[in-house]
Amino acid sequence: MESHGHEDHGSFLAYSLGIRTLMIAMKVKGISLFSGGLDSILAVKIIQEQGVEVIGLSCTTPFFSAKKAVAAARSIDLPLLIDDITDEHLTMLRSPRYGYGRNMNPCIDCHALMLKKAGEKMVELGTDFIFTGEVLGQRPMSQTKQSLHVVAKNSGFEPFIVRPLSAKLLPITMAEEKGLVDRARLLDIQGRGRKRQMALAYRYSITEYSNPAGGCLLTDPTFSKRLRDLFAHTAQPTVRDIELLKYGRHFRISETTKAIVGRNRKDNEMLLKFYAPTDIVITIRDYPGPVTLIPSGCDQALLVRAASLCVSYSDAPKDGSVTTVCRMGEAQVILTAKACFREETERWMV
Repeated sequence: MESHGHEDHGSFLAYSLGIRTLMIAMKVKGISLFSGGLDSILAVKIIQEQGVEVIGLSCTTPFFSAKKAVAAARSIDLPLLIDDITDEHLTMLRSPRYGYGRNMNPCIDCHALMLKKAGEKMVELGTDFIFTGEVLGQRPMSQTKQSLHVVAKNSGFEPFIVRPLSAKLLPITMAEEKGLVDRARLLDIQGRGRKRQMALAYRYSITEYSNPAGGCLLTDPTFSKRLRDLFAHTAQPTVRDIELLKYGRHFRISETTKAIVGRNRKDNEMLLKFYAPTDIVITIRDYPGPVTLIPSGCDQALLVRAASLCVSYSDAPKDGSVTTVCRMGEAQVILTAKACFREETERWMV
């Protein structure tokens, strides 16, 4: 939002003073879109310093959790709301308006969605504005000046969004114009450097905070490859489909069938946790080996192929027939299989 200029400075000043007088009687409240990283913690501290009551909001999906935000909020005594935005996020993820980053990360569309949810919560709770820990120029895709404007505009709540760490480098916001926050006490941080944030952390006695990198599975190349494969072969993926992408080795053994082979005990446990009655589970009878899951089952020929994969990653001899146990619901089939050729596993692997 552009400044109204100085032609009516006197009346604007009087209006601002009036608002500040009202603030004594009526507490100003802001919602922090809170990730739990250092920047979002600092944004909260800067706004709280101005006497604003702050509520945190953290969004969660199968691709990123609120775990870091919960820990950080607890450390600074910030009331925190958690919003599961999975359904809207999955719809957006299939076809993001502003595309993907290096992998399957639709950062601009994702940030706009989270700000939209923060705006809806602002309306619901009757708070005055939204703010974030975004820093101008810190991320090349989603935090350029143009990207910050696009994100805010597409959220539907642009006039209400304050970015305290870089506010002096950005157009004045409605909250600043109304005197809800003092622009003079906001900052002008930009770029990827962290020196000013580290100095602020020392000033506010913040000693524990997470690394700013990582946290979203959509930036991971392997996970993104699996997600592309899922989208290409499944019209309406479920949350369970997404969760299964996190575990084991994935093999596309036909256009309609995928086999997931556990890599370790945790993978095996999680594959069994997400098992559904229509799935097939394969194990090795006489040797230590992985759990192999076939979501939604398969025909006999593909079952043999999946059993061979299971043998390949077991401790069973690779040069002979091995007995496998295949279960689907209450039914059980004993199947003899040999390990796959390496070329086959490489061709099928997602």
